[in-house]
Amino acid sequence: MSLNIDKIRQETPGIQNRIHLNNAGAALMSLPVYLSVKDHLDLELNIGGYEAAARAKPAFERTYDAIAELINCNRSEIALVENATVAWQMAFYGIRFQAGDRILTAEAEYAANVIAYLQMAERKGVVIDFVPSDDSGQMDVAALESMIDDKVKLISVTQIPTNGGLINPAADIGAVAKRHGIPYLLDACQAVGQIPIDVEAIGCDMLSATGRKYIRGPRGTGFLYVRKGFMDELDPPFLDMHSARWTELTSYEMDSSARRFENWEFNTAGVIGLGTAIDYLKEIGIDAASARLRDLAATARTALSQIPGITVQDIGAEKGGIVTFEHKDHTGEAVKAHLTDNKINVSITDISSTRFDLDKRGIDTLIRSSFHYYNSESEIDKLIDVLGRL
Repeated sequence: MSLNIDKIRQETPGIQNRIHLNNAGAALMSLPVYLSVKDHLDLELNIGGYEAAARAKPAFERTYDAIAELINCNRSEIALVENATVAWQMAFYGIRFQAGDRILTAEAEYAANVIAYLQMAERKGVVIDFVPSDDSGQMDVAALESMIDDKVKLISVTQIPTNGGLINPAADIGAVAKRHGIPYLLDACQAVGQIPIDVEAIGCDMLSATGRKYIRGPRGTGFLYVRKGFMDELDPPFLDMHSARWTELTSYEMDSSARRFENWEFNTAGVIGLGTAIDYLKEIGIDAASARLRDLAATARTALSQIPGITVQDIGAEKGGIVTFEHKDHTGEAVKAHLTDNKINVSITDISSTRFDLDKRGIDTLIRSSFHYYNSESEIDKLIDVLGRL
């Protein structure tokens, strides 16, 4: 399926101002998403927040269905939350860890997750083990299986890390987890919207995602998937009168669905915008969108590697839309500032984001360019031209 790039770019006003290659940070919203958010805020302005939410309930509820259709699950397995961090933490901190339990994770694991592992090690005495990477840089699935014993309580992996282009073999990891009956938490923050996601094929028990990156939704939106058969294995870190019902003076009853991981207050306009963004992506076609953005990234890797002084630092047998590189004569901040002066958005990722991986590779800082399907080949040419004149 081919994309109507002209139409897509017309519906992405932000490209008129600059070249946006910071999609792994936050992608540019489409005009339909912006208008859906604005229309609801206008409604709140005119009739009140609660009243606007009541009127917009069908659009709000549509978001559950849109997510379920996108990742192949039931709407009852979806919780809408503020961001991917909250989604991931509601799952992780709901696991009943005990002293001596082991967590198996990847070398390229994201810092926020590792900090949570370390906190759990302090609180409960769990053990954190990093599974070695294979020669390509992805998690070595055979090594993962060899490290499993009866103490392993969780396999927790970032599918697409914050740097390096890597796509970890999520389904192969899921097959190992299923074979050994081990809970599997997948951080899909960079993955949902960038590549097709099917939770049944992957075999994860929990999955966290954000709206602002490759889905192209508003900031302050995210969701958690929890497999129905696994839901009762988790203790929600907190409950309120949305996630549970006060049934007797001294008792309560949790919601039977994943909404037990939600809380009372919602950014209703943002949730509606998230649903609009997913429907927009589904109309375009996730397979075509993913193929295009990955092709653009591959083109950029080849072109960047030909610029004197630049080294592309991407790893993985399978690579996505994130392209990271460094310059031997200029700091990452200097390169970023030069690109910003030329109206090109990129970001910096450093050792504090994926310490184990970057320390092992002897890298401190990388420039991160991240491509989306609305980017163009001419924008890559401009990036290469500007970097060549650094």
